[in-house]
Amino acid sequence: MTYFILLVAIIALDRAVKYWISSGMNPGDTIPVIQDIFHITYVQNTGAAFSMMQGQRAFLIALPIAIAVLGLVILFIKRKTWPPVLNIAVAMVCGGGIGNFIDRASIGYVVDMFDFRVFPVFNVADIFVCVGCGLILYYVIFIDGKKSKKRK
Repeated sequence: MTYFILLVAIIALDRAVKYWISSGMNPGDTIPVIQDIFHITYVQNTGAAFSMMQGQRAFLIALPIAIAVLGLVILFIKRKTWPPVLNIAVAMVCGGGIGNFIDRASIGYVVDMFDFRVFPVFNVADIFVCVGCGLILYYVIFIDGKKSKKRK
């Protein structure tokens, strides 16, 4: 149950930040937090990560839903047998994916706001998807990989 609460909390945080940005700023507006290093910039992203796949709305709606459904099923089935780090990672990926799906399905674009000037603008959901994927990779390479070597 804890992992589903985490998933819902991620969606709620993502929605709240996106609402705050889109209701208080116009697209393209930017607020320097640390001049020339970090800004809050309102971007309407119709593509995927780094604005790739612009105009592929149907695919960009179907893919995260398929991944989220698969992730939710896995989380429901494996939550008691998988290590907590994997459950947390799957909850993060699902929560972030659902957060961005809500934007694409309801308004046709994803609201992005974190602008480090040397990297594409991103949002809260993107952070959780990336951290969740990173945790999965860490587990597979450094934890499960070492277990596999010991079994041989």
